[in-house]
Amino acid sequence: MSIWRQFLIILLAVGLSYAGYEYYQRSLGDTGATSEGANRRSGTPAVVELARAEIRTLSDTVEAVGTTRARQSIDIVPEADGRVEKILFEPGQQVSKGATLVQLDDTIARADLAEADAKLIERERVLERVTQLRGSSTVSEATLEEAIARLAEARAQLDRAEQRLAERVIRAPFAGTVGLADVDQGARVTAGTYITRLDDLSDVEVEFSLPETLFSQISKGQEITATSPAFPDREFVGQIEAVDTRIDPVSRSFRTRAVIPNSDGTLPAGMFMSLQLTLSQSDRIVVPEEAIVFQAAETYVFVVADGKAQQVTVSTGQRRDGVVTIERGLEEGAEVVIRGLHRVRNGGAVEVLNQPQAAGQKTNSDS
Repeated sequence: MSIWRQFLIILLAVGLSYAGYEYYQRSLGDTGATSEGANRRSGTPAVVELARAEIRTLSDTVEAVGTTRARQSIDIVPEADGRVEKILFEPGQQVSKGATLVQLDDTIARADLAEADAKLIERERVLERVTQLRGSSTVSEATLEEAIARLAEARAQLDRAEQRLAERVIRAPFAGTVGLADVDQGARVTAGTYITRLDDLSDVEVEFSLPETLFSQISKGQEITATSPAFPDREFVGQIEAVDTRIDPVSRSFRTRAVIPNSDGTLPAGMFMSLQLTLSQSDRIVVPEEAIVFQAAETYVFVVADGKAQQVTVSTGQRRDGVVTIERGLEEGAEVVIRGLHRVRNGGAVEVLNQPQAAGQKTNSDS
């Protein structure tokens, strides 16, 4: 037998095997279809589970993001040149208004103050003598005026000396929390050198943007809820403090600022926050998401009454937390199919396995 004839025989055997397989599969399909049709004709009820449509109070909310910042925040810097003699704070320490944070070397400033004080005393004595002599016409009016001017100059010098001495002490201008120190004890600093930051974190502000379409719905005093990945199990509640009066012409949005109480100092400045604002609340009819059937351009549910399923066209709204709002087509208390939908037909008999519960509650198959 030639190789070519062997090849033809093998090819024919493969073809016959494939044809036999196809015939077998079709036979199985026809048998299944016949069985299913027989079940339908015999009126076998579809086994289903139900849930009850209920009314819930739902909130219309909007979400935004922002970053926290301190209620007050400044860089602590010296007003004069000098050597750092003492650093009197620890990073993260709470300090009161007026507390001394840094002490600069004040040796020269104290000496200048003592000199200015002595000069003032001397000028006061000179003026006293000149005044007495002027009474007896021993000195001229010009001499008296010069003594008065010198005394005023001495007082001004004393004021400047006191100011220079005060500048050697760097104090907290308000109560707050100090950050890390950027200088060391003994370091030489100049006026304006950054030393640390002071933040008032008793409240934190969060600034965020909202689309212009919401401008009329946002006002001072509205409550906001903030969350952060750093505190996954906690929500922070605050209020809107201010709404900008202008719309950004490029982004078509407006700036809004909220304040969150932070008396325990949990929230630092600069933390990313997710925000949620409640715009309105209303009562809506809801059903579980599983009850909704989409087919072509139609949306419907199967309502069960007297042991039969009735297809009801509905108009849906929001989807949230596993339920869908029904805008039209369904009344409160209606029992809708949520399990076994693929076996249900309009007007067909059904067998209910569970006691219908309100939307969102667990059925027997969920527990």
